[in-house]
Amino acid sequence: MRGGIVAEPVVGGADLNLTARQPFDVDRVRQDFPILQEQIHGQPLVYLDNAATAQKPQAVIEAVLRFYSRENANVHRGVHYLSGQASNAFDAVRVKVAQFINARAPHEVIFTRGTTDAINLVAQSYGKRFFRAGDEVLITGMEHHSNIVPWQLVCEQTGAVLRAAPLTETGGLDLEQFSRLLNDRTRFVALVHLSNALGIINPVREITRWARERNIPVLIDAAQSVPHLPVDVQDLGCDFLAFSGHKLYGPTGIGVLYGREALLDLMPPYQGGGGMIETVTIERSTWAPLPAKFEAGTPMIAQAMGLGAAIDYVNAVGRGSIAGWEQELLQYATHLLSDIAGCRIIGTAPDKAGVLSFVLDGVHPHDIGTILDAEGIAIRAGHHCAQPVMRHFGVAATARASFALYNTKAEVDALAGALKNVSRMFA
Repeated sequence: MRGGIVAEPVVGGADLNLTARQPFDVDRVRQDFPILQEQIHGQPLVYLDNAATAQKPQAVIEAVLRFYSRENANVHRGVHYLSGQASNAFDAVRVKVAQFINARAPHEVIFTRGTTDAINLVAQSYGKRFFRAGDEVLITGMEHHSNIVPWQLVCEQTGAVLRAAPLTETGGLDLEQFSRLLNDRTRFVALVHLSNALGIINPVREITRWARERNIPVLIDAAQSVPHLPVDVQDLGCDFLAFSGHKLYGPTGIGVLYGREALLDLMPPYQGGGGMIETVTIERSTWAPLPAKFEAGTPMIAQAMGLGAAIDYVNAVGRGSIAGWEQELLQYATHLLSDIAGCRIIGTAPDKAGVLSFVLDGVHPHDIGTILDAEGIAIRAGHHCAQPVMRHFGVAATARASFALYNTKAEVDALAGALKNVSRMFA
């Protein structure tokens, strides 16, 4: 990484003291992201679609390029030099991920294709083995579809029942209703840490404690939280945690499932193939130890190299510093958009991170997104794979601006100015 960024200690899961930090040098950070120098329709790119995917620093791009140009080989079992180098580097990334989320051991880290793949793994491996007819799986009304549909499928397969705790008027989780739904029939809890549609942060530590008191396993969808907040799986007390590399400034096609070793040992493989076996005969097979049991086939080697570089980058900037800057951007944007006539922010519960969903009176969100794109501003428009959230608020879709460590207040100004123009255009 180029100079100028000073490493900062990371305290996973701790409350953030955002008031005591030095000024965040966003201009320095932006130099590390080559795509931010691009122009769109003749306008400087203002990229505010980070909840969908984040842009990549040069260090990540170079890590992937270096692997393919100098180190490319399949990992494990190879006796030649390149395979040994690739295997060592690949295994080192697993250690790095374990340290990043404070897993007890590297073998509790399973590489997947992303958050969706990780949740499906748990649903089909743990759920299919342990759920029975009449059992209940408890989620929330703010889940991404990837934390709804896999549980629907396994409930259909096993006869279990899917329950969802409702939201409050402001979009927060109704904790009283959640605690009531947590009962003697509940066999599993799966919930999002940070809502992709609303930016609301759930009190996952408290919820996990409630579930653990009843010996109920908990999975946390951390796709949005891991890139923006310190996350410590031991502090949270969860049994499973899933996140994606591409939202963490890393490559697409790789994600992580953290699982508590005692549960992973009880779970059967999700997929079969090379690399996940100990012995194979025509009649039967036995499984390799963790983590290989859940990683059939050639893994995402180049993507893992990029993920390792992304973790190094985020650690160097400092997760506390990132969270503090993004919180400043969110507060600034909330103030500006609240002053726009006809603009209504969707999801106003107090504990939020850098996601701002909104609607403009008389303007479809897709029209908002299209008009802003003409000015070089990239936002997301639609239901954000969270249709139950949209139904809760009585809207078909929202426009969504989501922030990252490289966004600036000038970009927020550009967003607000463009939205005022849209409002006038449709008045």
